Amino acid sequence: MKRMGLVAAAVGAVVLGTLNHEVGAASSNTPETYKQLNLFGDVFDLVRNNYVETVTDDTLVEGAINGMLTSLDPHSNYLNAKNFTDMKVQTRGEFGGLGIEVSMENGLVKVVSPIDDTPAAHAGLKPGDLVTNIDGAPVQGLTLPEAVEKMRGPVNSDINLTIKRDGRDPFDVKLTRAVIKIQSVRSHLESNNIGYVRITSFNEQTDVGLNNAIKNLKQQANNQLAGVVLDLRNNPGGLLDQAVAVSDAFLDKGEIVSTRGRRSDDAQRYNARPGDIAAGLPVAVLINGGSASASEIVAGALQDHHRAILMGTRSFGKGSVQTIIPLAGHGAMRLTTARYYTPSGRSIQAKGIDPDIVVDAAKIERAPKDAKTASAADKPGADKQGTDKQAADQKDDKSSSSTAEQNSVDPSIIGTPDDYQLARAVDMLRGISLFNGRVVN
Repeated sequence: MKRMGLVAAAVGAVVLGTLNHEVGAASSNTPETYKQLNLFGDVFDLVRNNYVETVTDDTLVEGAINGMLTSLDPHSNYLNAKNFTDMKVQTRGEFGGLGIEVSMENGLVKVVSPIDDTPAAHAGLKPGDLVTNIDGAPVQGLTLPEAVEKMRGPVNSDINLTIKRDGRDPFDVKLTRAVIKIQSVRSHLESNNIGYVRITSFNEQTDVGLNNAIKNLKQQANNQLAGVVLDLRNNPGGLLDQAVAVSDAFLDKGEIVSTRGRRSDDAQRYNARPGDIAAGLPVAVLINGGSASASEIVAGALQDHHRAILMGTRSFGKGSVQTIIPLAGHGAMRLTTARYYTPSGRSIQAKGIDPDIVVDAAKIERAPKDAKTASAADKPGADKQGTDKQAADQKDDKSSSSTAEQNSVDPSIIGTPDDYQLARAVDMLRGISLFNGRVVN
């Protein structure tokens, strides 16, 4: 049996890691256990013999098992043989998808995060969106794997999703499925000497991509980097070993993350090795409600070790470990077996990571020229300094209110000159550099 590191249901591409792990023996059966199993047998017979329509034994048993697992948490579920095969295919990316990481909330599919440059991102789906209907059919009543299965399909085929979003009426979105190919690391220079590195997911090449990105940024800045922005917004997670590697890249020593399960002997700890890829440069980490799982491990580790300043909004709160347990001849079950904890002992699950500096999502817009304001400022006796301050305050207010959802960021502006959260991170790093006496052009 294998534990899948940071497993989540993604409609498009999910990257999974494996860790060998043995499941402990079940607790001893008691007379009460057999009594409850007899109750199940009685209900099974009554449903099979009296339900209004004929139902196969396989359907009833699968439904019962899945009901038991999904009642525990949104991430545990049963995979029949077909779904188990599909899941293994999914890890290779050999299917048409939408490019969204999803979970379940109150019977609806909840968007954890759209993945950059995928149909979901291009369609404007946002973290926190709820999918209520798939091609007109209600999601309510479906399990998460069933909903994911309906959203998958042949490449270039269309699908219609009905979206419920805070602050507006439900609306339909048409998407065209595509093969999801993820370039997990992207980078560029901001202001000539601030390195910007965006990690969109944690796949098998993320640590290599990060090392190459930092190396290239140093060369572009003529070895005069003043700081690094690590952007984990809308990053739904991925491989545990890659989250550890990225954290380790910025840390010289100490614990990165630990997993704790039901039994104390199942606890595992992952520690950093000497070496800091950024050579002590100040680091800002951007997170938001779409930052989940592996992203939260990195953010939590760098925050607890005071290696980086976290900016943005609270992360998603996906800090549980799912173990895939094959069931001979019957598919497999996905069971939550442990939780992740940051170096200081904080649980990520359902709590998320709070940023050190809250910066709500917004879009930078140029304030329109106002003839009346200009003429008022030029009037005799006008307080020029006060007028300038008022104009600046109005601009800040406009930026702060330019989006209806402060915990979401428009994927199309991430990393662009219109990215308000990025601009704040760059300003902070430039300020730290000036304070520390570094050269800032």
